[in-house]
Order: sequence, then C-alpha cells, then structure tokens
Amino acid sequence: MDTELARTFLAVAATGNFVAAASRLFVTQSTVSARIHSLETTLGARLFQRGRNGAELTPAGKRFLRHAKHLVRTVEQARHDVGLPQGYSDVLTLSGRIAVWEGFLPHWVAWMREAAPETSLRLEIGFEVDIMQGLIEGTVDIGVMYTPTSRSGLVVEALFDETLVLVGSEKKRAWPDPGYIHVDWGPEFHAQFSEHFAHIGPPALVANIGWLGVQQLLVYGGSGYFPVRLVRHHLEAGRLWRVPDSPAFKLPAWMVYPRDSDNATLKHALEGLRELARAEQAVGG
Repeated sequence: MDTELARTFLAVAATGNFVAAASRLFVTQSTVSARIHSLETTLGARLFQRGRNGAELTPAGKRFLRHAKHLVRTVEQARHDVGLPQGYSDVLTLSGRIAVWEGFLPHWVAWMREAAPETSLRLEIGFEVDIMQGLIEGTVDIGVMYTPTSRSGLVVEALFDETLVLVGSEKKRAWPDPGYIHVDWGPEFHAQFSEHFAHIGPPALVANIGWLGVQQLLVYGGSGYFPVRLVRHHLEAGRLWRVPDSPAFKLPAWMVYPRDSDNATLKHALEGLRELARAEQAVGG
C-alpha cells in the first residue's frame, strides 16, 4: 500500500476534515478526496462519515487507524534505523512547545544521555496541531504540550502544572497596561484571563510564543503573563517584577504518547519525564 495514502488518512483523522488535511499536506482538497477514495476502494470499506461537522471515522476507519499508524511508523522507523549514528541502537523523537523546552526538557535530554546513552535523540519544537499530527503519523514518539486533543490510540498524561504570573518591566508599572503583550497560552488561559479581566479590551500586542513576549518586555518594556519557570531568573535579577495584586493562573503541561507501544526505550523515556515532572511540581511556582 502507498504510504502516502496512509499519511493522508491519518491527516484527515487528526484534523477532522478534508480541508484542514489538505492544508497540512500542502495539496488540494480534491487530491485528499481522491486519495481517500482510492484507499477506501483498495480496502473495500468506507473509512469516513462525511457530514456538516467534518469527517468522522467509521467503525472500519477506527480499525484501520492502528494499521495506518503502524504502516507509516514502520517506514519512518526504517528511515531512522538506516540513518542511526554508529554506536547507537535506537532512536527517539520528542517534540514540545518552546516554553517547555526552556528549563524542563533540556533536563530530560541530559537524563536520557546518562540513562540511555545508546539512544539517538531527535528533538523538535512545535505547536499542538503539528505535534499531534506527528504522533498520529508515528513520526513523533512523545509530545509535550499545553492543550492536547484526545485521539484514538494515544495516551494523554498530566506532567505538571505551570503557574502563569503577570510580570512587568518596572517595579510599579500601572495595570491595565497599554504595553501588555498577550501570549497565546491556549484556551484554558484565555478562559481564565477573560474571567478576571472582562473589562479590558482586545490587546494591541499578541504573541504565539512565550519567549518572544519575554524578549519584548526586556527590550522595550511592558507586561505579560508567563510561566514562573521562564521568568524566575529575571525576577530574581530585578529585570522583571510581579504586578501587584494580580491573579496567577494554572496551566497544565501534558505528555502524549502511543498507547499500544511496547518499545522499551519509549517506556524508559516516559519514566524520565515523570521523574523530572515530580521534581518540577515539588519546586512549584
């Protein structure tokens, strides 16, 4: 079977509709439709139920999901194994949000280099949609993110709670602040922020990456909500300050991984993340 058909099937399963899958695969919607039709003809079964709300997996589609993931995963694993550096016996790919890479995931990399020195690591930065897509296709082994979606065959496990605090570039910076930069930490943060600051209009500055927001504050001034992990050293050095009487918000960090994997390296890597998450939770905000 053409693995491109399997990838297209997984893209539709991940996004829930043909239009989004086409955008993700950089092809036309008609190409996606043709591939799915070809796949359904080959298998002799309807894989998706098309409707106004998108494309939902049929019972046959749900059964094929595991096989499609295995097919793509096998090809990717072969590609990885052929390209393994000399002296390494396994490879593991982890993709995570950039905020989690700062102050947390590098500790896991160091942990893996000591605990599993024979494992080659492939490290990526991504947003939730791309990470989930990689997990479904089998090109990513572990995803670490803030707002995962529930998908068949994947485990979503809590790691630790981030504490988001409002910080400013001046000790007594006024709030509301025209220099406030709103970082997109996901729907949970938006809901909490809107509840507490319903009187504030749309922000003039919006960023999709926390690191970008911190740099804006340090260079040009302003304020914004950030995980304590990202700004702790700036607070201690007096470069940033907590905005007085401002609420702190909780933002869970999650790890996502295949449910049916029997890979010993993956299981070992997950234990490392759990161990480091417990230490991070103990430090807290």
